Amino acid sequence: MCQLLGMNCNTPTDVTFSFSGFAQRGGRTDHHADGWGIAFFEGLGLRHFVDHQAACESPIAELIRRYPIKSRNVIAHIRKATQGVVALENCHPFVRELWGRYWVFAHNGDLKEFHPRIHASFKPVGSTDSERAFCWIMQELAKSHAGVPDVNELTLTLRELTPQIAKHGPFNFLLSNGEALWAHCSTNLYYVERKHPFAHAQLKDEDLSVDFARNTTPSDKVAVVVTAPLTVNEAWVQLSAGDLVVFADGEKLSG
Repeated sequence: MCQLLGMNCNTPTDVTFSFSGFAQRGGRTDHHADGWGIAFFEGLGLRHFVDHQAACESPIAELIRRYPIKSRNVIAHIRKATQGVVALENCHPFVRELWGRYWVFAHNGDLKEFHPRIHASFKPVGSTDSERAFCWIMQELAKSHAGVPDVNELTLTLRELTPQIAKHGPFNFLLSNGEALWAHCSTNLYYVERKHPFAHAQLKDEDLSVDFARNTTPSDKVAVVVTAPLTVNEAWVQLSAGDLVVFADGEKLSG
């Protein structure tokens, strides 16, 4: 299945280090070679890149590895196709607008017999189960709230909606509106929180390391969520099946 990468921070942060290791799994250190994508929030704006080529060979992925984009919320995805052909319109993450802001979603799993009734506002463009799930979530959020709710209210609603999809199969996903990052685990999902005192980290998939202490301040906080740990010397925490967690300002919220 596919692999996910998410980052949530309390200050705009460079994702180059994490993405460099993650991209190697798109056809080099793993077999996820059916496309990839990444989305960076910048204020109310969004930079969104997708490609149907393998991430390890994509010129666009090479651009991202070299271009120091900084963001407080990032979602990336490398695809191993289960439903939908290998094509640009089927590459994650997917983007929609709701309540005057962008929402970004990426999914790892395989939903069987999932064909919900979706109204005109959130029609899928491609043919994946993932985009159908995203459109349905957006539709149901819009029906549940008249205006944009706070993070806690959104989390409660997502906890009601998610099991209705997860009963159809593995439903690991990342979702962000630029304010927070939600992560749901069905099978495999890990996170790490980086904060003062920052340490040295070594990537698992590439011969690259970084001393975070040299590029951060004592107030910086960064949370990274991924399908499988990216580094070999950090304390990654595995989520349990059924967990829906939310990260804001670089740390996991309780509850």
